[in-house]
Amino acid sequence: MAVVGVHRGSPVRPRGDVVTAPAVTSIGRWRLRSAADVRAALDGIADPEIPNVSIVELGMVGEVDVTGESIRVELLPTFVGCPALEVIRESIRERLADGDPREVRVDVSFATPWSSDRITPSGRAKLRRSGFAPPPPARAGRSLPMLGPRTAAQVAPSDDPSVPCPLCGSNRTTLESPFGPTQCRMIWHCAECRQPFEAFKPI
Repeated sequence: MAVVGVHRGSPVRPRGDVVTAPAVTSIGRWRLRSAADVRAALDGIADPEIPNVSIVELGMVGEVDVTGESIRVELLPTFVGCPALEVIRESIRERLADGDPREVRVDVSFATPWSSDRITPSGRAKLRRSGFAPPPPARAGRSLPMLGPRTAAQVAPSDDPSVPCPLCGSNRTTLESPFGPTQCRMIWHCAECRQPFEAFKPI
């Protein structure tokens, strides 16, 4: 903010100063100067279904372009037809447009397919703390989640890794259903703590 004098003559009690908003003349005056700034801002947007994890930690933010006229964000859906997609798009627009006069574009793209390997280490840790089993690393030639081994004891080196229980850490787990509350999750059961839990599918 800038402080400028109201009167040109002798000061009048109280002193005549007024606070005016600065004119936006260059990108240097805006808070979002680079792609890193945009990603840092978007890291504060939580996934609508898992509030403890951000969309950046889930790997849903692809390419980011920042110019003097616009900000473009590539959004990578975890699944086609994700019901939370429009909510996420609107949250991105609101977050980036706050105090910034530039045009904000959020383009949903499948040019770069989302993969569960895009989930960051911090995102995986937060999923586990929230009671969700994070997906194991995706590998070429792996079997589909619904066709893979049903127990950790049956896992072979060439098959999908076991799914440890996020509640107690045991590997004595059994796939109960490949269909969870969303397309990207399935239901497992732990024989150690006797609790069901949701696991993300490796994609």
